[in-house]
Amino acid sequence: MAIKQINPRRRALLRAASVSAAGLGIGAPALAAANNDPWARAQGIIDKFRKPLSFPKRDFAITAYGAKACDAIQVSGFAAHHEPAQVSTPAPGATDCYAAIAAAIAACSKAGGGRVLIPAGNWLVRGPIVLKSNVNVHLARGAHVYFSNDPEDFAKYGDYDCGERGKLVISRWQSNDVLNYSPMVYAYGQTNIALTGEDWTSILDGQGGVPRANGDTWWDWKGKRKAGPRQQEAQTAVNPLNPASIRRVAPGLSDAQVALMEGRNDKWRTDEAYLPTLSEAGVPVAKRVFGRGHYLRPCMVEFIGCTNVLLQGYQLNQSPFWQHHPVNCSMLAIRGVHMNSLGPNSDGFDPEACDTVLVEHCTFNSGDDCIAIKAGKNLDTQFGPTQNVVIQHCVMNSGHGGVTLGSEMSGGIQHVYAQDIEFRNAHWASDPLNIAIRLKTNMNRGGFLRHFYVRNVTMPNGVNLKPQFYTPIPGGPIPPKSVAAGAGGVITFDCDYAPNADNVRTRPPVVEHIHISGVKVGNVATKEGPRSCYQAVLLLGPVAFDYNGDQPAEILPIRDVTISDCDFGTPVNAAQPIYTFNVKNVVLRNVTIAGKVLDTTLST
Repeated sequence: MAIKQINPRRRALLRAASVSAAGLGIGAPALAAANNDPWARAQGIIDKFRKPLSFPKRDFAITAYGAKACDAIQVSGFAAHHEPAQVSTPAPGATDCYAAIAAAIAACSKAGGGRVLIPAGNWLVRGPIVLKSNVNVHLARGAHVYFSNDPEDFAKYGDYDCGERGKLVISRWQSNDVLNYSPMVYAYGQTNIALTGEDWTSILDGQGGVPRANGDTWWDWKGKRKAGPRQQEAQTAVNPLNPASIRRVAPGLSDAQVALMEGRNDKWRTDEAYLPTLSEAGVPVAKRVFGRGHYLRPCMVEFIGCTNVLLQGYQLNQSPFWQHHPVNCSMLAIRGVHMNSLGPNSDGFDPEACDTVLVEHCTFNSGDDCIAIKAGKNLDTQFGPTQNVVIQHCVMNSGHGGVTLGSEMSGGIQHVYAQDIEFRNAHWASDPLNIAIRLKTNMNRGGFLRHFYVRNVTMPNGVNLKPQFYTPIPGGPIPPKSVAAGAGGVITFDCDYAPNADNVRTRPPVVEHIHISGVKVGNVATKEGPRSCYQAVLLLGPVAFDYNGDQPAEILPIRDVTISDCDFGTPVNAAQPIYTFNVKNVVLRNVTIAGKVLDTTLST
């Protein structure tokens, strides 16, 4: 099977441009200032988005191509993973608008571009909306697009006929390349594209928690099903379609390589582990065929290899998996979007291997990380790092992490700036934000994080007061149930994230040059008194014990970190408000914890 691929050399050219005056859109004097002042560099990134995208002023209403609105009804489903609720869905007999929307986009593209208009009303779409260059798909006020909750509808229209697995698309699933079900909104290799809404009554609905006729939902594929005949239909279950030995698809591997990749049990044959094993084995994407019979849920909005991209002004609900996942994109802005999906892995915005990204005026209510910056996993690092990202004027409520980097970051992350953010944590009593500022990596995901800057953030309701302890590899230096890396920290850098999930652990991460200032954390009332978090700061550096490569490797500590002018409120864990392991030169300057001011340097 011949697979078209976006040229990875384009990423190298973009990276070269990003360090030049032209790349930042500023002159030589300003560039010199940017080298000395990281926030001048951030302003240079913001300034590149001052000129809005332009589309020809002509509309292509989907009703002109046969689309018909439908009624919506309430049914018993799930508001979050296994949280029963009444949810909205199209009434029986609703017209499928897939063909009408596809025809409108085709006509708009053929005419040289313009706006494809989805009017007010409820619209059922049994297939993906695929954007093309110079097309803006726009949802009017009151437009509610319901994507089909039947996986079969996203294995019918892809570019690659994979036989019984379906017609699939090139995608990425948890940062590994794959042929899989199409995302609900998709674009590959396009330029000057937009997905916009009038306001938050303009809704894209993935129906992730709406049951099909057999009672199944997209979210059930996560696993954690109740015992029954369909318990094995999940990404976490061994799939008999996956071979008994990785040598079936990679016959040239040595015995030592096979032993390392397969580990000590058959967990590697679950869909969620088999795909990264294919990457480790060097199996090309043309042979990574999933789709029907497999259980990797598609992202809701996924753009790959696109330039000049705008996402603006709508609400997104009930995503089957990650909500927004741009890969290898440049010049991408997401503004004023309400990401409101509480299903499993419902990350709000996950830019991966992208260059020059602006996130502003967005609100997050997520079932996983609000923002999670990615950069490839295993050997799928051909597009390079994610870099030149500014996040500002956003609100984070529920989620695992607010501003998160990783965990899939093998290609590296650099030059990320977050400012003027409210980690509001409005649902602190029932569905709290677990961590505000979070890094996740390990000896498998590796990569680097450097030049990460945060300033002027508020947390009026703190973060989760309850710890979530991670499980280290048995026999190592860290005792079980001793490090609350999963929840409870305001700032958590976790370089030993889920170490048991990866059999191959041969890529030590590098974490350096991190500067955080102006963090103000409020307390909430508890029976024990005012509390803000479980732990103020947790810095868990790489754990050398976990490394299992056959060659020695340098295991570097987290280093060159400054945390200044911050007030972390009153942590629950008053005995140990700061945890460090394998860190060097971590400077605390004018840091207040439980009323005590700290000025010190930490190395452990």
